Amino acid sequence: MQKRVYEKGELNKLFVVKKPMFISSNFYLNKFKRAYKNKKAGFSGTLDPFAKGCLIVAFGQYAKLFKYLEKTPKVYKAVIWLGVSSDSLDIERINSIGFEKELNIDFVKKEIEKLKGNIEYIPPKFSAKRVNGQKAYEIAREGLDFELESSIMQIFDIKFIRYNHPFISFEVKVSEGSYIRSLAQIFLRNIGSIGTLSYLERVCEGKFRFENHKELNPMDFIDLPKNNYTGTKEWLEFGRRISKDYLDIKDNGKYIIEVDTFFSIIEIIDNEVKYLLNKVPKIEVKND
Repeated sequence: MQKRVYEKGELNKLFVVKKPMFISSNFYLNKFKRAYKNKKAGFSGTLDPFAKGCLIVAFGQYAKLFKYLEKTPKVYKAVIWLGVSSDSLDIERINSIGFEKELNIDFVKKEIEKLKGNIEYIPPKFSAKRVNGQKAYEIAREGLDFELESSIMQIFDIKFIRYNHPFISFEVKVSEGSYIRSLAQIFLRNIGSIGTLSYLERVCEGKFRFENHKELNPMDFIDLPKNNYTGTKEWLEFGRRISKDYLDIKDNGKYIIEVDTFFSIIEIIDNEVKYLLNKVPKIEVKND
């Protein structure tokens, strides 16, 4: 029998959940916080309430690792509903449902293919983008007028799935910070139609996929090179300043260093080594 062992009884856990539709990411996270009786938890990459799919969740010290995890490219499956107008660019705030003439399927396929590459876009006003410290969707819900700055998303790949009028389905692989609702609007503008997203599912974030809440080893997902540390473990345990003479790689940059029970993330800047995160417990598997 195997059991997981955590330092000083603290629950440090990294796993992927599958958020259902019409539930906020925060609400769904709270479900797992209660289930594991753990208050120190977080998630990466908010999913819109109407969207479903992969949501990375971390407990304890692992919740500090999100910015170091390899979470791209992200893959989504989406469906566009032609003829529908919506303030939120999805089915949450529909204004009207109209009729759009049926399109030639080859034309649809070609226009979807044209979306590959770097695309300039405006994020949806009903999004978690910050405007003067406030979330955009909070301002939008108050009916206030504001503008969001344009941004760039990279479309690594996009595949047509099916066209069953008035629904167009596709799968897309994108960079961090992309908005599929905005991508859908760009496509609709290109084909001279109106519409909105009626379905959105995040299939994966980098190597992160839903596998029935399987516990993951963060060392397998941190997007930093490893640097061999030749000093003593005690020096790290007490958070003492270390010299780069005790590191195999001495070039400037961010690195992981590890000992038997924990790992640290450090940064070398010229002759100085500083801790970005120190003494993060490793998952240890013991056999009974």
